[in-house]
Amino acid sequence: MNIYNLTIKDVSDLLKKKKISSLDLTKQVFARIKKINPKINAFISLSEKEALEQAEESDKRRAEGKELSVIDGIPISIKDILCTKDIKTTAGAKMLENFISPYDATVVKRLKDAGAVIIGKNNCDAWAHGSSGENSQFGKTKNPWDLSRVPGGSSSGSAASVAAGMVFASVGTDTGGSIRQPAGFCGVTGLKPTYGRCSRYGLIAMASSLDCPGPITRSVEDAAILLEIICGHDQLDSTTVSHKKFSAKNIVNCKLKIKNLRIGLPKEYFAKGVDAQIKEKVMNAIEIFKKQGAEIIEINLPNAEYALAVYYIIQPAEVSSNLARFDGVKYGYSVKKAENILDLYYKSREEGFGDEAKRRIMIGTYVLSAGYYDAYYKKAMKVRTLVRRDFEKAFEKVDVIVTPTTPSTAFKIGENIDDPLKMYLSDIYTVTANIAGIPGVSIPCGAINNLPVGMQILGPQFSEETILSLAHNYQLKTNYHEQTPKI
Repeated sequence: MNIYNLTIKDVSDLLKKKKISSLDLTKQVFARIKKINPKINAFISLSEKEALEQAEESDKRRAEGKELSVIDGIPISIKDILCTKDIKTTAGAKMLENFISPYDATVVKRLKDAGAVIIGKNNCDAWAHGSSGENSQFGKTKNPWDLSRVPGGSSSGSAASVAAGMVFASVGTDTGGSIRQPAGFCGVTGLKPTYGRCSRYGLIAMASSLDCPGPITRSVEDAAILLEIICGHDQLDSTTVSHKKFSAKNIVNCKLKIKNLRIGLPKEYFAKGVDAQIKEKVMNAIEIFKKQGAEIIEINLPNAEYALAVYYIIQPAEVSSNLARFDGVKYGYSVKKAENILDLYYKSREEGFGDEAKRRIMIGTYVLSAGYYDAYYKKAMKVRTLVRRDFEKAFEKVDVIVTPTTPSTAFKIGENIDDPLKMYLSDIYTVTANIAGIPGVSIPCGAINNLPVGMQILGPQFSEETILSLAHNYQLKTNYHEQTPKI
């Protein structure tokens, strides 16, 4: 049985019908990883012993007739920036090469409590700093559709492992597009929830006001299943909310009425800069909604052009603050020879951090420094408010907003590595959702020269049910999400 391209729902049905055991399923997954991963480098570490034990426990629960969740016994992976008890958590950085967390991140704990089998930790750009998967200090991740191209980032290994059939789903993080952009490049489904929907406890922070954990899956239905499990209030994260509930059943039952649904197309996202063929693919998708009676409305997001600049002031500022704790003293990389405590700090950080981390720390420290705080950081926060208000005004006119996920398909490995500004532009359509704190999902909507094209659906805060329902509607009428790379 070829199980590698099945969805969570498909595999759950096989387990229920006892056509396969969780133990056999998990063994097949590891066999697949050992065969495929050397080509792609989507994993930093594997937890085979622990995973097989978890699978056996799941089979016992099933044999005893206990009520099980949809994901009980199903192998999934975790981006290596979320803490996992007794399994290394490196954040893709040599600074934490041997760090083993004494606790699970909340989203990981919730997955374990639901019976998921955690098979390992996915490769990612170091500290989640990157849009290509090339910044990991454990080697580049490659795109399964074309091994000469990037998978996107920073959740590079998560998206690549799902696309390559090495795992049924993964949990990544999205700070400026780090779930949606690699999902777009790899032809899978990636959901960035509303800020506060999922706990950040146990997430090695990059930018605390922007970071969002979320699912990367083969289908929208699977993304909804995972979101329901990992979302909700957490007393360990004061930014999470308790009053906004989410049910995956509403997505599956197609309760959203497409007729008269108002879909906004921001002219700023379809103007200069986007590949003409990508624009065509997204507009073809819009026609499917239009034929069902959706109302298509052109809208303006006038401050969107400033969003990337705002992001690359706020995010490095928060990076500078968050990475200050890695000083070679309590944990992480520490030089063996230092003349004094100050020398220990300097040398540990100089040797432990990579070029991109140093770049962001320096930018962030600069914009927060005396004399520049008002000119840069404070002004960026004001423009952030304007971007958020643009979306609030837009959602008075429309129910959702549809855009391309990225301005181009996956670029060649090494193509942008020496040009940070060009690299940062690959996030130009995704950063606005993080700045505004709204949810967004990327789904495949076609291909150009055998490279996937992603379509992004954005909605107001806590409108995951609406955007996922619309995305699910699209996947019921197309099969782009079922396409798999030949590796």
